[in-house]
Amino acid sequence: MIQAWLMQHWHVFVFTLKRLISTPVTSLLSVIVIGIAFSLPAGIYILMDNLRSISGQAAGSPQMSLYFKTDASKSDIEKIRQRLEENAQIVHLQFISKKTALQQLQQSSGVVDITSGLARNPLPDAFVVNTLDSTAEALKQLQTTMQAWPKIEHVQFDAAWAKRLNTMIEFGRTVVLMLSVLLSIAIIAVMFNTIRLQILTKREEIEVSKLIGATNSFIQRPFLYFGAIQGLLGGITALCIIALAIQTLNEELTEIAQLYTLNLHLQHLSTGDNISLLLFSTWLGWLGARISVATHLWQIEPK
Repeated sequence: MIQAWLMQHWHVFVFTLKRLISTPVTSLLSVIVIGIAFSLPAGIYILMDNLRSISGQAAGSPQMSLYFKTDASKSDIEKIRQRLEENAQIVHLQFISKKTALQQLQQSSGVVDITSGLARNPLPDAFVVNTLDSTAEALKQLQTTMQAWPKIEHVQFDAAWAKRLNTMIEFGRTVVLMLSVLLSIAIIAVMFNTIRLQILTKREEIEVSKLIGATNSFIQRPFLYFGAIQGLLGGITALCIIALAIQTLNEELTEIAQLYTLNLHLQHLSTGDNISLLLFSTWLGWLGARISVATHLWQIEPK
């Protein structure tokens, strides 16, 4: 029983492929339209996904400074160092002693005469750490955790930088969502009209099929396969467009990277994202065909 059902679907699938091949120009144009429509939001999504790493390199990655209390001993400093090294969010740390901090202050501000007259060094020992996560929420949570550590006077990070980056990424995600919704509606409309024209073209064939007892489920099956296959091919086309665009942009970014000594390289979509895009494009093609079939097929009755 199951084998017969699978054979029916296989024959319909092969029949639909032959129908696509029989109208190569029309099918190719539809696939290209779907591919371009999907490549726009997917391309912006990739840029937003790469923005975090590129911005992190350009800005030196988010940094946090841990300032010790003036009475902190070497033992206290080593304990904090051990905690930082064990923290998975810390990718790099640098200890700046109060003596080194004073020397840097003297060299950068030219106040040697003033600082030399001080009875003691007023600057604290400090750790400067680079974090893995650059979101404002993650940095704030890490700041709260470190602030509670013993002998830590103050933990500081560039909240404005993190918020600007996070806001830009959220804006990009909103743009991707809006484009995805609008272009998905456009794809459904294109597929709706394509299937409508096919139904009108096959009107007499549908009437004959109904006369000999064919069910609506049997009649609509080739149209649904047609929409799903076109959606799948459109998704594959979108992936090809994105891959070509990324390769072209990476060639241009190589020259820029050499000028600024940065590792600028756009990453492709992950395997999971590729599969999700193909499934979504297939579903949209099927949905457009399903709506069109449900709207027009019932209007055709044998005379």
